[in-house]
Amino acid sequence: MNKIFGVIIKMALGFFLCASGTVLALNSHLGLSPWDVFHQGLTNVTGITIGQASIIVGIVVVIITSIIGLKVGLGTIANMIVIGCFIDLIIYSKIIPVSSNLFTGILMMIGSLLVTAIGSYLYIGCEMGCGPRDGLMIALMKITGKPVSIIRFCIEMSALIIGWMLGGFVGIGTLVTAFGIGYCVQIVYKIFDFDVNSLKHRNLKQGFIFIGQCITNKTF
Repeated sequence: MNKIFGVIIKMALGFFLCASGTVLALNSHLGLSPWDVFHQGLTNVTGITIGQASIIVGIVVVIITSIIGLKVGLGTIANMIVIGCFIDLIIYSKIIPVSSNLFTGILMMIGSLLVTAIGSYLYIGCEMGCGPRDGLMIALMKITGKPVSIIRFCIEMSALIIGWMLGGFVGIGTLVTAFGIGYCVQIVYKIFDFDVNSLKHRNLKQGFIFIGQCITNKTF
């Protein structure tokens, strides 16, 4: 598999898994993830779709993370747009079933945590720029020196509280996600021996240079 194609496939798969995690939580009927409570709250207020809300929130978070020094790369831009589009596409196509009982709802919620964590690992590892929310997590980790589980929990709870105030649906699954996603991400990173602090993400300019070098060297 060539270099550019491999990066694109890895990023796209990561984005798709993250979007699938959102829809799994939505269809579990046990409560959305904290960020998606926030997104749903925005849909209640504005009438836009959850996918569109995800894109808008992503843009705002990118602006914040760029101000505190995190690189914005091609992967960051792609994350903002592609995950939101994937969410709406998955909901529209109905490829993920809706839970009809508590047991399947629990399985779907657990699956949501796992696929989101794996999706995060896949696209962050491409070093083409973090997604907005993961970028915020990494930036705060570097600033505070705190572990990923604590930083992720604080971010998730902040999004949850604001989303709940806007009318987003909060259930037992929401609390499970708020407390569990940070540890789930940490476990996945540990399994793959993945150290986010060692990554050297390419900004937009470096990303285009990387693509140009691959084309010049015919490694695309």
